[in-house]
Order: sequence, then structure tokens, then C-alpha cells
Amino acid sequence: MPLLQKHIADQGTTFNQHYCTVAICCPSRVNIWTGQAAHNTNVTDLFPPYGGYPVFVKNGLNENWLPVWLQAEGYNTYYTGKLFNSHSVHNHRNPPVNGFNGSDFLLDPYTYSYWKSQMSRNHADPVSYEGQYSPDVVAEKTYGWLDEAASHHDRPFFIVAAPIAPHSDQDPEARGVMTAPQYAPRHAHLFQDYQIPRTANFNPEAASGVSWVKNLAPLNATVVEYNDEYQRSRLRALQSVDEMVEQIVERLDSHGLLDTTYIIYTTDNGYHISQHRLPPGKECPFETDINVPLLIRGPGVPRGQVAGIVSSHTDLAPTILKLAGQNRPDLDGTPIPLSSTEAEQLMKPATSGEHVNIEFWGRALPEGQYGKLGDDPLLPGYPRVSARNNTYKALRIVAAEYSFLYTVWCTGERELYNMHKDPDQIHNLFQNHHLLDMSPAKQHHHQQILADRTLHQLSTRLDTLLLVLKTCKSHTCRKPWETLHPNGNVQTLQDALQSQYDEFYASQPRVEFSSCPLGYLVDEEGPQLVNVWNEEDR
Repeated sequence: MPLLQKHIADQGTTFNQHYCTVAICCPSRVNIWTGQAAHNTNVTDLFPPYGGYPVFVKNGLNENWLPVWLQAEGYNTYYTGKLFNSHSVHNHRNPPVNGFNGSDFLLDPYTYSYWKSQMSRNHADPVSYEGQYSPDVVAEKTYGWLDEAASHHDRPFFIVAAPIAPHSDQDPEARGVMTAPQYAPRHAHLFQDYQIPRTANFNPEAASGVSWVKNLAPLNATVVEYNDEYQRSRLRALQSVDEMVEQIVERLDSHGLLDTTYIIYTTDNGYHISQHRLPPGKECPFETDINVPLLIRGPGVPRGQVAGIVSSHTDLAPTILKLAGQNRPDLDGTPIPLSSTEAEQLMKPATSGEHVNIEFWGRALPEGQYGKLGDDPLLPGYPRVSARNNTYKALRIVAAEYSFLYTVWCTGERELYNMHKDPDQIHNLFQNHHLLDMSPAKQHHHQQILADRTLHQLSTRLDTLLLVLKTCKSHTCRKPWETLHPNGNVQTLQDALQSQYDEFYASQPRVEFSSCPLGYLVDEEGPQLVNVWNEEDR
């Protein structure tokens, strides 16, 4: 995306260790706009009973989220494009989305149809845009809202542009199968020779991962070429977004607002395609799915810099509120440091946090022609297009000295990857995925993994930290080590690895599930409480 590079990356800061906390659309978007972890919003799926717009409303979030808070501070707020799944032509006024002065929402079941979209402007009856390219329609409407916002010289504004590109295309009449994204004809000539990078995890010779992933067969040459073309379509579709970025920048400049406006670019989730033998899709605890772009330009933001800190979507609402002069200590995230005066902090890992809490409930949804997993036994005539056992808790922890991804699946399986040495997540450090004692793989049995500590000593710390994060709220999410060590002596994984704490961490309950639920059901989520370090008892 050369225009994104020119106008945002070169003129702002790129956060290359930014993560989504739920690798699927609706729960991730609710996480962004509320600043709360998914286990606190309890919007964990695309559709009721566990997610979608109706559950967002049911859980009281329509009155308590970022645009409402910004309006209370005097901001005019606008939104164009996709908001949430299950926000449809049938329920978009039941009730209307709260918090926007102006809106143009894409509506289900037409949201993912590139050439048959329907939209509602300011809660009016849906209008069909059949025959028009949806990302271009969203772009034009965004420019209109920007012009209106600029006309109110006495009011600051907040505008969201949310085109569907490069999401897979979904015909409203299709039976749940998603196909390659559609691109504008003007981009058809691009990326003709592109191939997905043949990394170590690309269609590996030996199966990798756990749960349903470890059972995937190798991709044959036909599927590999299909996936390459699928990715070419994604890249072509993204060019319309790239063009929109430039038009927004130029529009702001024409209104004399560019130098006083923050522009934030991100996406709700990542994507895998051919890695770990996977068909196109998301929802997995792999770096491809959870490590997402975040680029920010604006007043005081260092230009052309790459930030070393760890951040997540939970931090975006607190960050935007801070820019607007607000502070909400009840949120789960932390404002991302942006100003030049914070530049030193911005460039260092683990100065404002080293951890990201990642969670998922329910099914994985393979996409594309070869994403089917056979016939659905419950729906004759329909393809089986989901993998049920995809509920997990994960912890991403990053600092200069270490980088790990630790995952506990509802099946009882566990994964731990040393991301410094194994960024493609091929070599699980655990030998037996199902053992609660987390025995090391044979080649790591006596290996000192970090700070002269063994794999077992490391894994007890990671599991305990995940135990805190999977139920955290507000301060506990931001400072989880303080839940375990209230005296404040432990602030990082490095601190926790001191030998004096070995017995304390070895005696903690372990993260586990009693089943593979399709949503957040506390009774199915295993232990909820941790032991607390008491200095007086030592």
C-alpha cells in the first residue's frame, strides 16, 4: 500500500507489535470501541446468542461506548461502512445505533457483497447500491461526512471509515461459503505474479498446531495456486483502501485541518492463508491472525518511526479518549504513548506493558472453495464450514529479552512458542499437549529458556499470568502482576522468574476448560482465582 506508506507511515509512527485480542470481526470491533476485553463485554461471536449487534445492545453497550463518550465532550461523530455483524436490514432501527451525528451503515445480509451492498443513512430505510463497488461507495460517503464535519468550525470531530476490503466476498444468497474478495476493475492488472511468502509455516511437510489444525492434510498444488490467487484478490481489493487513505489526507489538507487531525489506520483482525496448511481465514492464535497493523499520524506523533512497545485493540479507546482530554480508569486498556515527549518510551519494548490477553470462543470459519471440512452432519445439503473446537485463551508477551506466545485450548492442549527463535510457530516447546504439568519436549528437557530458568519454571509464570488476564477488569488488565504481587515488586515476566517465587507459581491453579463452549460461559472456564504472594508468610 504505497499511499498508506507515503501519507501515514512516513508521516507518523508504525506500531509493529500491535495485536487484536479476538481474531474475528464483531468481538474485535466491540473491544476497540469499548476499551474492554471480550470477556467483559461478553460479545464473543458474530451472531446471537453470544454476539452480533443484538447482543451489543442487550449488554447495554449501545449507551456506553466511544462515540457516546466523545459526543459528551462536544465532538461531532460520524461513521461509514461496516459496524457489527448481525446489524441488518431488519433490526437496524431496533434500536438505532447510538452515538453518531451522521452515519451510513452497511447492513446484513449484504455487508460482504462487494457489488450488491445495502446501506442505511441516519437510520433511514436501506438503499441498494447494486452495481457499485462497495469500498468506493463507503469512500465517497466518508468524504461527504468529512466535508460536513469541517463546516462546523467550532466543533471537533471523530470520523470512522470502515470499508469491507479485503474481507472475503459473501453472496447474500449463498449458503455460508465465502469466496475471494472482489476488486475494482481498475486494479485487475496488479499483482499478477504475486505468491504468498514460502515461510517455514507455509504448507509445512509435518503437521503443526493442535486441536483441529493438527489434523489438516497438506495442501496440494491446485489448492496452493488457488490460495495464491485468493491473496492476489485481497491485495487488489486493498488498493481501493489505499486510494481512500490518500483522498482523506488530501481532503483534510484542503480544509486546512491536516496538521491538527490524528489519523489512525488499523484492522479488526489478521489473516492466515496456507500457513500451517490452513485455508483462507482467521480466528486462530497464530501471529498471522493476531498481529495487526496500527499506524498513527498527527500532531506531535514522531514521523517515520517504528514503535517497539506492545499494544492492543483494548488500548485504542483509551488512546482516543486521551487525545480528546478524557480519562476513564474503568477501561481495560492503556493509552498508547504518541507525543514527541514520549518518543523515548515509544521506542522501547515493555515500558508501558509487555503482555496482550488474547481469547476466542466458538468456531473457526475456513473460507474459500477449499475451506469446506466435509458435509455438515446437522444440516444436510450444507457444507461443513466451521471447526467447533476453536475456543482458547492465549498470552502474547514481548520484551527486548524474550518473546513468547502461550495458548491453552478448550481441548486441553497447550502451545508455547519462543517467537524470537521460532517466529513461524512450528516448534511447540511442550512434548505432551495435554499434560497440565506442561512437560517440555525432549529436546528442551534440560534447556534453560530464559534468565537461567527452565521451561517448566517459565511456563508456570505464563500460565499464572494468563489465569489473571482471562478474568481481568480495568486495573487488573493493565497491571496483572500486581494482582499476584500487591507489594509491586514484580512488574514483568523477568521479575517473576526470580527463584524465590518458584514454589509460589508451581502451586497456582492451572488455566483449563471443562468443555469447548461456543461463548463465554464462566462455569465452563475452569479456575477463576489465583493465589496472592504474601511477603509476611515467607
